[in-house]
Amino acid sequence: MLASALVTPELPSLRPPFALRARVLTPLAAGGTYHEPDGLLLVDAAGRLTFVGAAGDRPAEAATALDLRPWVVLPGLIDLHAHLPQLPNAGLGAGLDVLTWLDRYIFPLERGFDEAAAERLAPIAWRAFAAAGTTTAVVHGAVYEASLDAAFQAAAAHGIRAVIGKVMMDRLTYDPTIEPATILERSLRESSDLIARWHGRDGGRLRYAVTPRFAVSCTAEMLRESAALADSTGAYWQTHLSEDRGEIAEVARLFPDALDYVDVYERAGGLGVRTILAHAVHLSDRELGRLVATGSHVAHCPVSNLFLASGVMPLARYLEAGLSVGLGSDVAGGPELSIFTAMRVGFYAQNAMRVAGLASGPALGPFDWLRLGTLGGAQALGIDDLVGSLEPGKEADLIAVDPAFVASVPGSIDDDPEDLMSRLMFRAHPDMVRAAWVRGRALEGPGARG
Repeated sequence: MLASALVTPELPSLRPPFALRARVLTPLAAGGTYHEPDGLLLVDAAGRLTFVGAAGDRPAEAATALDLRPWVVLPGLIDLHAHLPQLPNAGLGAGLDVLTWLDRYIFPLERGFDEAAAERLAPIAWRAFAAAGTTTAVVHGAVYEASLDAAFQAAAAHGIRAVIGKVMMDRLTYDPTIEPATILERSLRESSDLIARWHGRDGGRLRYAVTPRFAVSCTAEMLRESAALADSTGAYWQTHLSEDRGEIAEVARLFPDALDYVDVYERAGGLGVRTILAHAVHLSDRELGRLVATGSHVAHCPVSNLFLASGVMPLARYLEAGLSVGLGSDVAGGPELSIFTAMRVGFYAQNAMRVAGLASGPALGPFDWLRLGTLGGAQALGIDDLVGSLEPGKEADLIAVDPAFVASVPGSIDDDPEDLMSRLMFRAHPDMVRAAWVRGRALEGPGARG
């Protein structure tokens, strides 16, 4: 069909309750994918979806709805892994191994991420996430407590759903002002104070993740005490795992008694249902089994894994084993924030494994990648009862996408929903997200350049 001319609505002024008329595409919690070419979404005053279905089933409400057709409404995307202070360095250091890249590009940048820097950057970053279609972001901060307060304050004002954590490092650190003997106690105290101030704020829209950077930068005591803090407060616990071979070798050197990298975290008490592990590219069968058995979750970051030549995750093997997986941009290891790009690169990487004879079975299709980038992330965070799909009773975290930006021929739009999702993955355009909402509140960012 042909796209009709459409004047951009005044979306930022939209507040619940409201009704939207648009094409609807969403995974379903019970399985499968729902598509409605002429759909209607009703959002109540509390920002929850009360109806998702065909406009013809509710003609009275459809007649007064804000008509976004031919735009497509999708669940808001969920980015399970990114680094807030690193946004200015996105796109730098391609091909370097992780440890070299950290020393050359990242630690010097994070060293300057104090309160003033966070006050400048965080509002820009949250708008950029929303412009990319991300309504839930799970991010690492820097080591400075005040900069985390500023990041949370900016997220509170912006309206995005965010899980944020102060990076913890006591084996090596980029903060020369802290006496080494006091790092552990201070980092735990500051993290505890941040949890008290921010975890669960605004009815759970803002949450905290206790964030030991990774085993290379943390002693066994730091890992153990940080895991205990997360457990006692109900916060998340996030870190990096098995990103590249050099990192894995260094972890084996630092923790000679551990069976493997996963065992380092398990001995610390870090595995569990509130644990988000970024990358996990190179897992043994034993490690994979332990992550599945403990209910731990993995943030798959295919763009950064190729950008830094870290490796290619055997995703099909992990999913077949029952591992919980969502997607992450990993900015600045990944050069951009778009989860649509993560879907595309992830598809290419898995196809490369199949061509090389390193993977078998059916390839994931466009709907599978949509599920990973939405409901998969929500399940990893334990909030799939609230977000991740467009279904009555859930909170209205959603995005509106203009398919005209991904059309191969101007004026054409795909009628088939899987073809449409394929275009959004493989022809993703930086301006295609025209609006984003969390709990029915429009987020600043999308459409700013349109």
